[in-house]
Amino acid sequence: QVQLVESGGGLVQAGGSLRLSCAASGRTFSSYAMGWFRQAPGKEREFVARISRSGSITTYADSVKGRFSISRDNAKNTVYLQMNSLKPEDTAVYYCAADRMTTVVPATTSPRTYDYWGQGTQVTVSS
Repeated sequence: QVQLVESGGGLVQAGGSLRLSCAASGRTFSSYAMGWFRQAPGKEREFVARISRSGSITTYADSVKGRFSISRDNAKNTVYLQMNSLKPEDTAVYYCAADRMTTVVPATTSPRTYDYWGQGTQVTVSS
């Protein structure tokens, strides 16, 4: 069983930056692709970013492309989401998630693809 704990959320002005961290337990962190999702009140859980097991491949939602950057440090069992040029529409609870890679062609933007989830961290962007 893997446990994920997010941190780094908070209140920021539009145009500002935040860096989220997700710390994972367990011995097999490097075996998981990792994703970030977000959910605003009354809305569906939305894909934000994904990073491959080695960190060599990253994928972003169109809404955050060019502003957000996902990275990982396998030696520290941690994945990060650097968020720049934040907008009020980025306000949401942000979740990290781990994909055990049990399928060859995963649906990378689907929450169903991910096996383990953190409890989330609130990001609020004020105008």
